Amino acid sequence: MVFAAAGKPDMTRCWIMVRKSTISPERLRLYCSGHIICSFSRSLALRNLIPGYFSSHFHIRKEQHDRHYFTSAVSSQDTLIDRKVFDEMPNRDNKTVESSFMFIRDLLRSSMVRAEAETPRSIHCFALKSGFLQDLHASSQLLTLYGKAGDFASSLGLFSELKVKDVIAWNSVITALNRNGRSTVALGVFVEMIQKGTEFDSTTLLLALSALSSLSLSKVCPVVHCLAIEAGLVSDSNLCNALMNLYAQGEDLSSAECVFTRMEQRDIVSWNTIVTKCLASGQYWKSLKYFKSMCVSGQEADNVTFSSVISSCASLEEISLGESFHGLVIRSGYVPEAYVSVANSIISMYAKCGDIDSAETVFENLLCKDVISWNAILNGFASNGMFQEAFGVFKEMQSLNRIQPDIATVVTVTSICGDRCLSLEGRAIHGYTLGREMQSRALVVVNSLIDMYGKCGLTKQADLLFKITTDRDLVSWNSMISAFVQNGFTREAKSLFKEVVSEYSRSKFSLSTVLAILPSCCSSDSLIFGKSVHCWQLKLGFGNNILSANSVINMYIGCRDLTSAFLLLETISETRDLASWNSVIYGCASNGHYLESLRAFQAMSHEGKVSHDMITLLGTISACGNLGLVSEGRCFHGLAIKTLIESETQLQNTLITMYGRCKDIDSAVKVFGLISDPNLCSWNCVISALSQNKAGTEAVQLFRKLEVEPNEITFVGLLSASAQLWSTGYGVQAHCYLIRRGFQANPFISAALVDMYSSCGRLETGVKVFRNSGVRSIAAWNSLICAYGFHGKGEKAMELFSEMSVSGMEPNKSTFISLLSACSHSGFLEEGLKYYNQMEDKFGVKPVTEHRVCVVDMLGRAGKLREAYEFIKGIGEPQKAGVWGALLSACNYHGDTELGKEAAEVLFEMEPDNASYYISLSNTYVGLGGWEEAVRLRKTVEDKALKKLPGYSSIDVSVGL
Repeated sequence: MVFAAAGKPDMTRCWIMVRKSTISPERLRLYCSGHIICSFSRSLALRNLIPGYFSSHFHIRKEQHDRHYFTSAVSSQDTLIDRKVFDEMPNRDNKTVESSFMFIRDLLRSSMVRAEAETPRSIHCFALKSGFLQDLHASSQLLTLYGKAGDFASSLGLFSELKVKDVIAWNSVITALNRNGRSTVALGVFVEMIQKGTEFDSTTLLLALSALSSLSLSKVCPVVHCLAIEAGLVSDSNLCNALMNLYAQGEDLSSAECVFTRMEQRDIVSWNTIVTKCLASGQYWKSLKYFKSMCVSGQEADNVTFSSVISSCASLEEISLGESFHGLVIRSGYVPEAYVSVANSIISMYAKCGDIDSAETVFENLLCKDVISWNAILNGFASNGMFQEAFGVFKEMQSLNRIQPDIATVVTVTSICGDRCLSLEGRAIHGYTLGREMQSRALVVVNSLIDMYGKCGLTKQADLLFKITTDRDLVSWNSMISAFVQNGFTREAKSLFKEVVSEYSRSKFSLSTVLAILPSCCSSDSLIFGKSVHCWQLKLGFGNNILSANSVINMYIGCRDLTSAFLLLETISETRDLASWNSVIYGCASNGHYLESLRAFQAMSHEGKVSHDMITLLGTISACGNLGLVSEGRCFHGLAIKTLIESETQLQNTLITMYGRCKDIDSAVKVFGLISDPNLCSWNCVISALSQNKAGTEAVQLFRKLEVEPNEITFVGLLSASAQLWSTGYGVQAHCYLIRRGFQANPFISAALVDMYSSCGRLETGVKVFRNSGVRSIAAWNSLICAYGFHGKGEKAMELFSEMSVSGMEPNKSTFISLLSACSHSGFLEEGLKYYNQMEDKFGVKPVTEHRVCVVDMLGRAGKLREAYEFIKGIGEPQKAGVWGALLSACNYHGDTELGKEAAEVLFEMEPDNASYYISLSNTYVGLGGWEEAVRLRKTVEDKALKKLPGYSSIDVSVGL
């Protein structure tokens, strides 16, 4: 014998010995010590032995191969056999043939255990030369062996050269293709088999179903099902299980149930298949119903069954039912401490049902925890708001050697960072993923990081991560679009949306893309773009989706197209839910359409299909507050008490704001007193309600009792209260505190400081605050313009307005109220009228009642009473009492009783219980000696028991906060 350098027998020599029958196959196997396959393949180094293959259209390419084909494939450097050796071999007797045949079968049987690349080729050579290749059993095993080795081309070549092909051969080649991910080619072979009329069995159909499942072609499942029925193979439970699985994969649960119902014999796999598929389809109660039927049939459940039904209880949040299954698991012998999958389901069930203590107990008692166990308890802590505990689990996982955080762990922790705006921790997680190279292995990690950065307001970081990611999917685009929208970059969001539409085909889009881009359409300027998104959504087939429809309604309301919003609400009248109504009610209230919000609530109540919730009441109560409808607001307050929603802190805060805007501060304070644990928003709401209603002293006193750390909004209310008290004592102390906390840079704070100092007579200090503020908001500009006007410095007010226009800041309604008031107090009539006439044409600000009051006051101060009257009449619509009141005051000042009486008659009709109008007209008559009319008016006030609010003076005694 000649031995190779590696210490193994020279397999060429062994091969020759076998061919010349000088040694039996049994002795040869013992001598080679199991290395014959591996060594022989290395020594011969065969290449491209099988010439035939299937093209993409399943055509068989045939080539000639004779005895010289084998020898030409053998490299002269790797073999000691002369290419004439096989030609010189003697004829074999029957005994040799039988021994060689048995040897080939033994080789095939043993090679099934380890399928190396060259092993099947070596056996193929031997079988080809020995003449046993046409044995179907051997050929089928060789086909299978090629499939295990990953050489599907050789499988197809061998299959094409078989003269006789039985069902086993067909199944073998289909199996080989399926194993190597060639599902499309496998289906082609299956179709060819059916077209040729070759007999098939249940294994053939199983292989076809496997290929369909890999290609997600669940729609073709009925074809295979019909073939099974026609061939009478539906009694095979394995085949039925595969049919159920594929039907359910295509979301056709009813067909899967039909297959299950007609099964003659059901095993545990059958029951588990239908239970798990009901769970995956969201049919949780149906999953539990099948489990009950399974128990009635006598079939014992296993760990897969228990995991599925416990997961159904978790999804239904049925903790009592979940506890029952927990007990049943223990009684059945599936101790959670030993069966990890069952324990993981139990942990998730308790966590989802809010019983985190029980979840933690099961987790602690678990002997062999896997990464899913750790993820289950981490998710449980996160979903129950226990974020510190969740981070503790994550840190503990990092300290373990056996188990390390996986992709699911990182995604969960990243989501916590995003929801809680923990940017520092989020960046640390990002660094951890880079160190573990998770980003390169899982795109879901990148997507979660983009989402986290967007929620934390770090748009630049999100955009950078998005741009450096090469293998982006649709989720990546949606996350980046949402990040732009959440942080106010609507132009960038729309640009990115257009880019993703041009890059992806229509069939690949999901509803998430629509939901991500629609919030960017939040003004009338975006209406055209929003309508195009709506059309695009309809083309994609999302028109019947209620979530999509609700988002479009919100978009139309944000763009101030109420007609389209209500039209769409009417279009979905059959499917609209509470969220649809809330989109209109809360959306209208949030965008200033208060009457429409209340009318939508009335329509919802009249329809009677759905009942209100907290979101509904938040919208209606807010609308009542902005309209000053205190009676209606009290009705909604009573409705909240009746439906036990009043205890919600957010709703109580809204009630405080509503009562404050309706000037009912007593009710606002009472609601605040009923809050068991008021948050900072509650304190801010009640302080603002008091300061807005000239109750500055009460606001300061309440601030002294503040139980939480104040923020910028708190100090805005406090500064407003200080301005009302005309005392810089509180304001200066607040200013010092703001500087220490670094809040003075806030534009709203600077505006409140300017207003406070100017109201307290320290205009110069207010100007310094304004000039030293880094970012000037429109409120700061308006406050200083108003301050100049209040101090009679109209020229300064107009100069500041010009400076504001040059800076690029666009004026708003309040800007022109302050500017026109300054012109009125300083006597700049022509300039004031010019600004009024330019408001809408040049600056796009539509005049409202406050502007008209300023114009009438301006004309009245200049003595142009008739022009003021003509101005009111020329508006073309009835004006509110404030406009006529300004004219009445001017008539009183200039002694025009005739015009004053006309104005007073209008006011008496509008507000018959307002005593100030009677007294003002009475004073006009007194000034001109008309005592009789004056006495009559005074008597009217007494008869009606009307009271005029008295004036008052105050002295600041206590200035300590």
